[in-house]
Amino acid sequence: MSREMDLAAFPHGQKPGSLELAFVGDSVYDLFVRSRLVLKAAGKVNALSKSASAVVNAGAQAKSLEKLRPLLSDEEAAIARRAENARQTPTKNADPLDYRKATALEAVLGYLYLTGQRERLNELLKLATEMEGTL
Repeated sequence: MSREMDLAAFPHGQKPGSLELAFVGDSVYDLFVRSRLVLKAAGKVNALSKSASAVVNAGAQAKSLEKLRPLLSDEEAAIARRAENARQTPTKNADPLDYRKATALEAVLGYLYLTGQRERLNELLKLATEMEGTL
């Protein structure tokens, strides 16, 4: 398989939608944060899990999106807007607006991951987590 995935070649014949991109981006973000925590300060799993939860949540991700928004390309901004406006049901413990913004960030990350844009993906992941001083 090539480094870059052809989004037009999905089995169902359609490109992934905003929420599908966010589904992938959520895992990418979570794995990035957890990896950085282990590399930075390996410790007890319970403490690592609490640290990860402080970063991987709708509120923190919404703040990261707002700070990243001016840095997004036109294509990335369009993906974020579509995901933010997609019909979705927020979790019970998340503010609906924060949840939508977090989904938008995750969709951009999922898009970059699926299209093999690893350098840009890492750039945005580092910026998103370093802006809040969390990693």
